[in-house]
Parts: sequence; structure tokens; C-alpha cells
Amino acid sequence: MSDPLKIRGTTSQRKKQKIQKKMSVKRFWHGKIFRSFFLLLVVGCSFSGFLFWRYFIRDLPSVEMLADYHLPMPAVVRDGNGMPFGHFVREHREKLNYEDFPPVVIQAFLSAEDKSFFSHHGINGAAFLKAVYEYFTKMGSGERAHGGSTITQQVAKNLLVGDEYSPTRKVKEALLAFQIEHLLTKRQILEIYLNQIFLGRNAYGVSAAAKAYFGKTVKDLSLPEAAFLAILPKAPSNYTPERYMERALGRRAYVLHQMMLNGYITAFQYTEASQTPLGVIKPHIIAKAPVKGGYFLEEVRRELVNRFGESAKDGENNVYSGGLWVRTSFDPALQESAETALRDGFVRFERDHGWNGRVGNIDPGEGWQERLIAANIGTGYADWYAAVILEKENGRAKIGFEDGQEDYLYPWGAAMPRHDTETSAWRFLHEGDIIIVKKIDNFWILRSLPAVSGGMVVEDPHTGRVMAMQGGFDYRNGDFNRATQAERQPGSTFKPFVYSAALDHGMTPASIIVDGPFCVYQSARLGMKCFRNFSGGYSGPQTMRWGVEQSRNLMTVRAAAQTGMAHVVKMAEKAEINPPGHPYPPVLGIALGAGNTTVMRLTNGYSMLANQGRRLHPSLIDYVQDRNGKVIYKSDDRICSGCNLPEWDGQPMPRPHHTNGQAINAMTAYQMLHILEGVVQRGTAAILRDLGRPMFGKTGTSTGPTNVWFVGGSADLVAGLYVGYDRPRSMGHSAQGGTVAAPIFKQFAQRSMTEMPVKPFPVAPDIHMVKIDRYSGLRIYGSAPVNPADPMSPIIWEAFKPDNEPRRSFYRPAVVAAAVTPVSNNATDDSHKSEAAKAQPVAPPVNLPHPNDRSSLQK
Repeated sequence: MSDPLKIRGTTSQRKKQKIQKKMSVKRFWHGKIFRSFFLLLVVGCSFSGFLFWRYFIRDLPSVEMLADYHLPMPAVVRDGNGMPFGHFVREHREKLNYEDFPPVVIQAFLSAEDKSFFSHHGINGAAFLKAVYEYFTKMGSGERAHGGSTITQQVAKNLLVGDEYSPTRKVKEALLAFQIEHLLTKRQILEIYLNQIFLGRNAYGVSAAAKAYFGKTVKDLSLPEAAFLAILPKAPSNYTPERYMERALGRRAYVLHQMMLNGYITAFQYTEASQTPLGVIKPHIIAKAPVKGGYFLEEVRRELVNRFGESAKDGENNVYSGGLWVRTSFDPALQESAETALRDGFVRFERDHGWNGRVGNIDPGEGWQERLIAANIGTGYADWYAAVILEKENGRAKIGFEDGQEDYLYPWGAAMPRHDTETSAWRFLHEGDIIIVKKIDNFWILRSLPAVSGGMVVEDPHTGRVMAMQGGFDYRNGDFNRATQAERQPGSTFKPFVYSAALDHGMTPASIIVDGPFCVYQSARLGMKCFRNFSGGYSGPQTMRWGVEQSRNLMTVRAAAQTGMAHVVKMAEKAEINPPGHPYPPVLGIALGAGNTTVMRLTNGYSMLANQGRRLHPSLIDYVQDRNGKVIYKSDDRICSGCNLPEWDGQPMPRPHHTNGQAINAMTAYQMLHILEGVVQRGTAAILRDLGRPMFGKTGTSTGPTNVWFVGGSADLVAGLYVGYDRPRSMGHSAQGGTVAAPIFKQFAQRSMTEMPVKPFPVAPDIHMVKIDRYSGLRIYGSAPVNPADPMSPIIWEAFKPDNEPRRSFYRPAVVAAAVTPVSNNATDDSHKSEAAKAQPVAPPVNLPHPNDRSSLQK
């Protein structure tokens, strides 16, 4: 029989084992579940981390760039004296240091944007969560969540991540904000923010905004003005005073209230500032001033863009945000002289052409002043004004000006006839027309913007530096630069390069060339082409010098045919007159200036003649510095050994070596230059003779005539210009280079060369100056007079190369007398006879006809 106690113990033990077994199973599954959960957690965290890295960190920009961050700054352009005269800007911005911002400005922006800026570490947690909540509540509604970004986050957004509206951008902002706070000080962050933030009216930064809205500098801003600027970072367009005055006043009051709560201002200051009107100036109410050297500046801008690019994606030294300092060859005095002379020439040419019509048309109703200013009409002269006709009744027209003033124009002030009619311009005036007027004796008189235009370039022949440039009547009427972009036929101003080729190939200034009929066979279809002189007629055999001075076409084409047009075209290419990469075709028409060129290229070619044939490349930019002052481009790359010695070594002053080489033979260049001096003394440019200094030059008139030219100058200054219509058409038969273009140059020279030293042209090495009869080209010996004061002296000094200098010859007295006695083909002018000729009055032989220079002069 079993013991009951033993039986009970066994049962209890079995139960305990059963429980332990269950516990063991439970622990096993609990451990397995825990391990699985932990593994899932690790995997989930890793995957989440990967996703976080994938979407937020992988493409996160580096904040290290902010340690050396440079604000986008405009390129500043300086003239040859180092004075600023222009800049290239898209974002109006002025950089200030933190210390330059008044406390009231800093306090206003902190109160409006981030009152805990100096205490947080990049983000404001409560504001951030609020913004997240607002984002999800407004999702799908089309509304945009606002707020939540600290100033540090705004810096990150504006400079690093962009303005994408998404939670991703917000998270990136927060991450970058933490990094920025560890990299920069609070003052550095705030300095970047206040200089970089966009505040409307194309103003970036508080300094630019102060001028755009109040016409003040930052230090002059009052409390209510600073508070107004502080409301703009969120959305400047939402607080435009012209549209949303009440909204702007309400938001400003909020900022002022926050400033009071933050302890920056008192309650009295808050009340007083809240009641102050905004005082914002109207945008663009001030008319744009004339751009000094506008065409020059635009040409500089084009070159800079080609060299450095125009935006940040093109590199840190780009034109519009790289902060470049550009030193140019611009001379303000020469520019003013060139502008005035060219404009006066346009007006003088069209003086009798009548009124050319209105220059624009706008709505004369309310707001006409802003519309007139926006039209940006360039009048050229300081005393010419753009005006809009507001009303026309009771025998007078009410006119309004850019400054808002109004006055009256009377019929007798617009009495000039309309162009191509005999009807008074008064009858063509209508309300809304923009016209040009000038005040004379307290009454307004109608003026006409010239339809004719042109371009002018002034160059230093020693270096190729362009000192002045004018590409039209007024830059504000269009930036098309006729000095560099207008391809025109140069006419007779190309002839010096034809004769330079001839001088290179055996001819001399005294060579005899026939001024007679010249025809060439073109083809079976085109037949014969016969050339003619501009004034018609023939003069028979004459010297090359006479042919250049009197600009005889027939002599030019004959010289070109004898030399070979291939050589003429090559000479034009060496002088860089033809379009780059497009040499002229070797046809005789090119010899008379039928190939297109620009004022810039032709003026540079003449500068090479004045520079003894050395190659020149016209330059407007001397050098460019980056924002730190480092020179990153220099136009003059010549080597100058010893120029940077710490002290004088007792040797002669070092000078840069010429590295461009010869474009034209130095002796050829001087021979041509010497001949062109004769053009000024007694040729087609004799109007310049009374300038009282050695001058050279050549006039030109293209077929039509469609363009008239003059290019020339002194030993230190060369200028070229043309006048013509933008759409080539005849300028009238009276238009010639000597009567239209040369007087423009003379006006320029009279004003700009007065203070310049009078210098002769340097003679090229190995040139032999020989005394000759300028009619026959024969060498003169003995005591025959040479009178430099008399430009009509029959005996002159002529320049020859050593290998073709005239050899000694012996002439009978009759021949010598004939050589010094000029006789016209038509009549004899006794006033031309020298004393030697009067002593032995012998008639010239028939084979030495002498033209009458005086009858050929264009006065």
C-alpha cells in the first residue's frame, strides 16, 4: 500500500516540473521574439537611416563655403584716371559690415524674424513644429504654410538649398542650420543675412533697400522706416505700399509691437512710430540720367562677358556678381568732345531736312509721368527735353516733362515743316505724342532727333588703347554700336592701303600714274566695267601723291591693277581692316572701298600707319582685378625687364619691348603717312589745315553717297568716324567726306587737342627725304625755294626708300622752270609761280601737265 505523503510529493514535483517546462518554453519564445524584434528594430533603424541619408544628407551642400562666402557684387568700371564711371549690376546690393548696421535695424529684423536668434542653436523647436503642423493641415488646400524658419535657416535656404516648398527642404534647412551655427558666429550669420536678403524693388540687402524705398543710407533710417523694411523678407510683393498700404501699415505695427515687447523701444516710441506715415518714395520716379560713355561701357561689358561669363555658373569672376574691378582706357574729356562733335554733325547735316516726327507715343492720362520716364528717350543734349503732349486745344499744346512739370508749346514754336512736306509740324502733333523741345527765350521750340547716324572711335596710336567711342546720337535710344557693329563701305578712306601695297612693290610717292579712262572686261554677261572719278573728268599723268591728295579714283584702280589686287587684299588683311577671317575678294572694286569694315578696324589701321607700321590691337580694358585685388587679366602683356627694380640702377629708364611685330613695312607706313599729311595741307581734308599742328588723314565717300568718312589725327591721337543712315540710302549729292565728316573731326580736334603738345611725326629709319617738284615728281637741286609755311609750294620734301630714291639728273633751265611752274590743264594761274619761275618765264613742256590744286580743294 502506497504512502499518501509520498504520493502527494510526487504529484507536486510533477506539477513543478510541468510549470518549469512551460516557463522554459515561454522564455524561449520570449527570447526569440525579443531577438526578432531587436533585429527588426536594427534593420528598421538602418533602413530609416539609409532613407534619411538618401533623401536628406546625401545631397546636402557643404556649409564650408560660407566660411569664405562672398556676396554677389557688381563689376565696377573705372576710367583711365581710376575714377568709377559705370557698373554692371542685376541685383542692386551694397555690402556692409555688421558694425555698420544701426542697432534699430538689427532690432527690427530680429523682432520680425527671429527674436531668439542669439539664444537658439540654429532652429526654434516650437516654431519648427508649428510650421510642420501647419504644412500638414494645409496640404491639398493650395495654401502655403509660413513661418518656422530662423534667420540661420533662412541663410541656409537662400544660399544653399533653394526655395523649394517641401518638407524635405525644411529638414535640410534644419540640418544645415546646426552646421552653420557651429561654423560661423552669430554676428557673421546676421551680417550675411542683412546683406543678402531680397526686399523688393530689385534691392538685395538692407542698404540697397534703404535707398530704393526711402532714398537714404542705412545709418539715416528712422525707427518706423527700419520697421517697414523688416516686414519685407517674408514676401515683399504682399506689402507693396502702392497696392497694399493698409496691410503694410498693419504689419509694420506688429513689428513695432514686438520691438516694444522685446524691450527695444518704449511704449511712447511704439505709439509715435505706429502713427507715422510710411513715407516710401515712388519707384522709378527719377528719370535716368544720360549714360556717360554708354557705348564704350556696353563694348566693355560684351568683352567681359566673353572673357569671364555673366553669371555664377560661369565662375566666381563673372561680370554681374563677381565683384570685378575693371580699369579701362576711357578718357572722359575726349569722350565728351567726341559725343558733342558727332551729335552736332548729325544735327548740322539735317538742319534743312525738316521735322522727323514724334519719337514715341504714350497714354497722356493719369500716370503719364511714369510712362514718359519709362520710355527712356535720349535727347543727346542737356538742354533738349523729352515731353508728352497732354492736350492740344485753344491754339496751344500742353506738354508734360519727366520731372512732372507742365507748360505750353505754341504753333509758332513748331513751325518747321514736316520732313518731305511743306506742312508745318504743328499739324502733325497729337495727344500722347512724345516730342523733343528746347527752351529759347522762355518759350519751348520743337526739335528733331536726327535720322542720320554714325560712329566715332578715338585711339592712342602708340598702344592701341581706345580713349573714346560713340556709336550713335544717344545710347538711351538703342545700344547698337555703330562704331564696332556697323559694317560699312569705307570709300576713299581705304585708298591709303592700296597705295601702301603699291609702295611695297616698287612705286614711290613720285611715281607717275595716269588719271585717265580705265575699263576692265568682267565677263561675257557683264561686259566692260569702266571706272570714273567722283567729280568726273581726267587730269592725265600725275604723281601718286597728287592722286591721294585729290582722291582720284582712276589713279587708284590703275595703281591697284599694276600692283596686283592680291597684294592689296593682303595689305588690308595685315592692317586688320577686313572682317576677321573673311579676306576681301581680289577685285578692283575693293580698291575703291567697296569692302565692308567698321570704324574701329579702320581707325586701328590708320593708327598702325602712325605707329610706323607696328601691329596694334585696339583695346578698351587695361586690366581686370578680382574682388580681392588680384589682377586676372591684362591687355598689355609686353615684357619689361627692369621695370620693377626696388631702386634706380643708374641705367636708362627701361621700356617694354614691342612684341606685336610689323604689320606694314615701317618705311612704307611713313611714306603713306607723309602723303596723307598732304591731304590735310592741300587735299580733300584741307579744312583741317588751320589746326596749326602736323596732321594726317583721309576723307571718304561711298557710292550713293550712302556713307561719308574721315580718319586721321596727330602723332599722339587718331580718330575715325562715319556718318550715314542705318538703312543705307543716299545722303544727297552734296554729302562728301570733306564737307560732312571732316568738319566733325575738326570740331573734336579743336576742343581735345588744344592742350596737347605739337609734335611732328617721327621719320622711319632709313627714309631719305628728297626735295622734288610735287607736280612732276622730279628731283630738285640748287637753290629752288621750299616754303613749309605755304602748302601750295611747288617744291616739297618727299620721303623715299633707299633703293628707289630719285637719282641725280641734269635739266635745262627751261625744264627746271617748268617743274616749278604749275599750270592747269584749262588755265594758267600766275599766283602759283615761284620767284625762280618769274625770273625765267618759260612755258612748260606738253608732257608735264600740272593740275590746278586750288580749284580742287574742298573748302
